[in-house]
Amino acid sequence: MNPEREPMQIAVVGCGYVADHYGMTLRHHPSLALCGAFDRNEKNLGIFCERWATRPYGSLEAVLQDSRVELILNLTNPRSHYEVTKQCLEAGKHVYSEKPLAMDATAARELLEIARQKNLCLSAAPCSVLSETAQTMWKAIKDGAVGKVRLVYANFDDGLIAPKQSPWNWFNSAGVPWPAKDEFEVGCTYEHAGYMLTWLAAFFGPAKAVTSFSSCQIPDKGRPVDKMAPDFTVGCIEYADGVVARVTCGLVAARDKSISIFGDDGVISTSNVRNDTGAVYVREIPSVGISAALENRLNHLRNWLESIFPAIPWSGDAWLFRKKYRFARKPSSIFVDHNKPVDFCRGPVEMVEAIRQKRPCRLSAELAWHVTELIEALQYPERFGGRRVIESKFDPIQPLPWSQ
Repeated sequence: MNPEREPMQIAVVGCGYVADHYGMTLRHHPSLALCGAFDRNEKNLGIFCERWATRPYGSLEAVLQDSRVELILNLTNPRSHYEVTKQCLEAGKHVYSEKPLAMDATAARELLEIARQKNLCLSAAPCSVLSETAQTMWKAIKDGAVGKVRLVYANFDDGLIAPKQSPWNWFNSAGVPWPAKDEFEVGCTYEHAGYMLTWLAAFFGPAKAVTSFSSCQIPDKGRPVDKMAPDFTVGCIEYADGVVARVTCGLVAARDKSISIFGDDGVISTSNVRNDTGAVYVREIPSVGISAALENRLNHLRNWLESIFPAIPWSGDAWLFRKKYRFARKPSSIFVDHNKPVDFCRGPVEMVEAIRQKRPCRLSAELAWHVTELIEALQYPERFGGRRVIESKFDPIQPLPWSQ
């Protein structure tokens, strides 16, 4: 058998809430073969192994001693990522970590250096930059659909989920609860900013500097915590060629997970960075004259309709002045479910292909370090006087062949 076609033997470490999302998509990727799993929580471990018909390991050491295992998916909670990944790398295993790679840039860089020394592949989620939505938006930028890009608005506001929505009562399809306490202590920026930051990294390269602000607007979210993390962050990130991105994360403002890219000639947008199949729109800016006058009248009509029928979502770009940008290819149908159209295993598959083909991984360790540095700057501006000059760099990310 051709070694490049053999599935890579993987093990899962951490069988909490997100692990089932990987299980739902893992079964569709023949390049990945699940050897087993480990979790300190025996109940979660049992649920995962029974659900996905795999072997439970008795300890992390047992996973690391299994010579069959080549790649480990580190799906533990964020504050465990550094220690677990370090042990796995030192044992000679490739590692794909859930986001972020570590809780600070120094720890992330240490993991990068270990991987380099041992000639191992190290990557971190999220992998949605490999989705049809992200790749199509990137192609629209490269195609000059809106001319020179000046500004980006990137949002990951999850809505006012706590305390009124009682998210500790949320369960995944396997019955594992959402880890509310850990999420509140780690912070929504560490949990979610990576979705936007990886897209921006692909589109515009390494960031140069971040100026940021953070705060905790809702200190009591309905569950006791050791220390509540900021639930609102906003930062302006400077990129090459004068591009500036305003990035927000929060658990206060209404749900908005959109990205809008503003150029000299128009706007490229998509409504949800967590939708691998979401449409990408291009709206040209009308010049003065008939088109501008028509848009103005349509906006007045829309405002009037919204006042008469407030339950109907009229808001957004004027309907006649935006159009769908043709997808670079038909979106994949591999995702968790219709409520979560995300393929969590794109990242591990990209790693396996890079290892087998002896090429750089698009989700490189350098990229993971860079994203960690940005996240730290966004959530903890006081560590850097409000503005941080970014040290980390990474080689340009290559678009997927079908999107060029």
